[in-house]
Amino acid sequence: MSAPISNIRPPADAVLAQIADYVTAPEPASAEAYDTARYCLMDSIGCALLALKYPECTKMLGPLVPGATLTNGARVLGMDDQLDPVRAAFNNGALIRWLDFNDTWLAAEWGHPSDNLGGILALADWMSRNGKKVSGRDILTAAIRAHEIQGVLALENSFNRAGMDHVILVRIATTAVATALLGGTREQIINAVSNAWADGGALRVYRHAPNTGSRKSWAAGDATSRAIWHALVALRGEMGYPGALTTKTWGFQDAIFRNKSIGLARPLGSYVMENVLFKISFPAEFHAQTAVECAFQLHAQVKDRLDQIARVEMTTHESAIRIIDKTGPLHNPADRDHCLQYMAAIGLIFGRLTADHYEDATAADPRIDALRAKMVIGEDKRYSQDYLDPDKRSIANAIQVFFQDGTHTEKIEVEYPVGHRRRRKEGIPLLVKKFEEAIAERFTPARCWQIMNALQDAERLNRMKANELMDLFAATPPAREE
Repeated sequence: MSAPISNIRPPADAVLAQIADYVTAPEPASAEAYDTARYCLMDSIGCALLALKYPECTKMLGPLVPGATLTNGARVLGMDDQLDPVRAAFNNGALIRWLDFNDTWLAAEWGHPSDNLGGILALADWMSRNGKKVSGRDILTAAIRAHEIQGVLALENSFNRAGMDHVILVRIATTAVATALLGGTREQIINAVSNAWADGGALRVYRHAPNTGSRKSWAAGDATSRAIWHALVALRGEMGYPGALTTKTWGFQDAIFRNKSIGLARPLGSYVMENVLFKISFPAEFHAQTAVECAFQLHAQVKDRLDQIARVEMTTHESAIRIIDKTGPLHNPADRDHCLQYMAAIGLIFGRLTADHYEDATAADPRIDALRAKMVIGEDKRYSQDYLDPDKRSIANAIQVFFQDGTHTEKIEVEYPVGHRRRRKEGIPLLVKKFEEAIAERFTPARCWQIMNALQDAERLNRMKANELMDLFAATPPAREE
């Protein structure tokens, strides 16, 4: 006869406690992290504004049912809607992620830490409009902490290899920082985060062949909005589950994570924000960023000889092969921006890559599939090793084009994309230019000047109220704008 199961409630799992202690500790001291966070905020908002051009994105936005707006609600970037913070988090999160153009973190688990800003901005804005003092500095602090939680959990815990989508870490990270931003106690933060883990994980089926689709563009919005919900109900006193991760049989580790333990690979600080990868020059799944840079360099040599190409040899790393090496028909923009061959073909043919190149009009160009059919993909073991090396974190690719007459181009190799920390000096001016172009498409010169003046002045942004920041990006100018 088996012994009865003990019903003694355990102490909080170590990971839950470490996260709660981190988000209630004094703010990180790293000046580099705050400077990078400001650029991250700028870039994420720019990505959101660019996404407003695409109907497949905007059809997902606004209130869930017509008319469900909220007086003093949270703004949606680039729109006039004011919504409850849960729905606003979905809207902002979907916009930031839609074009696959915001920042990236590559480790055992990859992801996009700025996805958390969808929830952070919505909650901070709503709180600020309803009597709570939330500043630009508070937003940056929350962003640094969310990046850190998501990124450090990703260092050695591979959720994708257990079939889960990386947005699980967006839900965990946003839940923690949102509950802290609301003034939650350590216990309430543990309760909220334990409930976020208890949700389990979304399947990655919508990111991979043969099912790649647009859900990958709104999944982060869904995750960050769910996180705001968890934070709000925790502040109402909803209970938590201290053994959500480690309980035998029913906890996350046993039930979902294939009996593997979950831990933090390093102490939580500001490492992830300092080392985050920006997508600067073009929207492309990050494992292909350097491949597209190679293609751009070869464009002039091949653009007039496309019909003479015998083969294109692409050398890459294991993760790129596993995730975006794809043959056969590509059914939609989400399918194309996760195809290594498609992105490289666009670079070779056009010498540039924008979100429009993933749309049906460009995809109908027969030269693209003809070139894809001539591509041979191979792994360089050194690239794969350097990708995993914490001191390098390279994302290397190389391309060489061979012609039917026996001639060939040189082999072009790029190991670190322009958005890598090793190329930060080169990348930041380009990132600012990317943002300037994004706001210029949406706002008047006078408003663009206001926006740049606010976001480039670190001290001014630190002091600015969250609602004043979000008002800068309303579709209709706020009443106080002159």
